[in-house]
Amino acid sequence: MGFRMGIVGLPNVGKSTLFNALTRTAAAQAANFPFCTIEPNVGDVAVPDARLDRLAAIAGSKQIIPTRMTFVDIAGLVKGASRGEGLGNQFLANIRETDAIAHVLRCFEDGDVTHVEDRIDPVADAETIETELMLADMDSIEKRLQTITRKLRGGDKEAVQQERLLKAALAMLEDGKPARMVEVAPDDAKAWKMLQLLTTKPILYVCNVEEASAASGNAFSARVADMAEAQGAAHVVISAQIEEEISQLDAEEAAMFLDEMGLEEAGLDRLIRAGYELLHLETYFTVGPKEARAWTIRTGTTAPKAAGIIHGDFERGFIRAETISYDDYIAHDGEQGSKDAGKMRAEGKAYVVKDGDVLHFLFNT
Repeated sequence: MGFRMGIVGLPNVGKSTLFNALTRTAAAQAANFPFCTIEPNVGDVAVPDARLDRLAAIAGSKQIIPTRMTFVDIAGLVKGASRGEGLGNQFLANIRETDAIAHVLRCFEDGDVTHVEDRIDPVADAETIETELMLADMDSIEKRLQTITRKLRGGDKEAVQQERLLKAALAMLEDGKPARMVEVAPDDAKAWKMLQLLTTKPILYVCNVEEASAASGNAFSARVADMAEAQGAAHVVISAQIEEEISQLDAEEAAMFLDEMGLEEAGLDRLIRAGYELLHLETYFTVGPKEARAWTIRTGTTAPKAAGIIHGDFERGFIRAETISYDDYIAHDGEQGSKDAGKMRAEGKAYVVKDGDVLHFLFNT
């Protein structure tokens, strides 16, 4: 399992440039005018993980298969999108289908790249997008409350729960805050998710800075950092231009380029790691002579559920999971060395998989 992250923002903030870099393609046209992206571009990218390469080297795996994540480049929103301005309705529907939102904010000055509102103010840009999403949610909630009236009269339990949650979300939105600020009880979590409100989606602010500020950020990105901290949100600093240049280089050239720019890693790696943290995701591995493979699960996933990511039969017939931690696998030079050192464990159905676990599932067919 990967996850689907929508890249959103005002026109001309660098969304398509970033998407091109992330997916190593030129599928999204990066042009200096609004609405150059008419349809959402979708790209699957491999999740870089140095641990997978080390595991494969020890096991002599013939094939390395990383886990993947999906980026959706959603065309630029404008003020009034919630009322259908620009291509608003279409874009809002595309956002609804994502797991999280990477909100790209322009944190650079460039006279050759027009800002849709003729000013550089990333915090105001963020507020513009957030306001449109909140207005769209309020409109959606009001319509839903009208449609469930008949079910409420009949005492439908699901409708009663839905009304309670919709009203809680509406109250928060009317207070000028996104619906993700609502405290949701565990018993309501599933029903809450089914509401599919735009402002319940986790947000990662992506500060797109000029090349010279890629390592340390600038005054614009510092303001975004303060805003994110106040909201309890995440943020990363990236130069989309640098990422696009790196995407055209081989691994050795890219490493040299990053070193020259004073960067320890590519922005893609930082973005993915931030996305993982945002959605509480982690990785486990299956390793053998045929292949070394990474799998993405949510934090707190039990062994049978993790097995089900590979195949439903693995979950239904689960017996146990032979488990080696990543550190033990490396320290003892693979599976056999870990067995000999007593580091392989047999874990049952209640076991909660840890990030980096190397697993082998036993199951009944």
